[in-house]
Amino acid sequence: MGGQSHAVPKIERITGTAVPMRGQDIDTDRIIPARFLRSVRFEGLEAHVFEDDRKALIEAGARHIFDQAQYQDASILLTNANFGCGSSREHAPQALKRWGIEACVGESFSEIFLANSTALGLPCATATPEIIEGLMHSVEEQPCLPMVFDLHALSIQTGGQTVEVSMAPAPREALLSGTWDATGLLLSQFGEVRAVAEKLPYVTGF
Repeated sequence: MGGQSHAVPKIERITGTAVPMRGQDIDTDRIIPARFLRSVRFEGLEAHVFEDDRKALIEAGARHIFDQAQYQDASILLTNANFGCGSSREHAPQALKRWGIEACVGESFSEIFLANSTALGLPCATATPEIIEGLMHSVEEQPCLPMVFDLHALSIQTGGQTVEVSMAPAPREALLSGTWDATGLLLSQFGEVRAVAEKLPYVTGF
């Protein structure tokens, strides 16, 4: 283990297309239903993102935004207010990231969802309702419209325009500096950690 590289990547820019997820107060129970929380390694969660919502729409003769072909390669999730509210399950951002989402941009996020997302290297930025509505409208009109989320500039560039977004200072700095993954940081310093541990009597004195 000591010879392996575990460098935590810096997250500075997300480039791709977006998927517009309309709706206020979309909670974690909707993002990933509770019956899938038994997966402690999170494998396969991407197949069950919004599963109950998706099934309900199919039964009604419609298709969920995550089932629509034009959004299957999206990497930026656009949301409205209070996204990720409800229970504090880390499975929600895990499922989104495994589906292919690399960043979330919305009106607001629950604090726990924001913390869980940051710990996965999934940046969450906020913008005014007017900006979010404009971005969603543009993406709905042109699903293949390229979008660039710049964490340094705190901006979204798309369709020849640049709009401002906001991020809390601590999560933004952690993502930009590559210090968002606590486990990865520990492993990256494994040699130093082992050297210190070997000097501690309560570690070596048994």
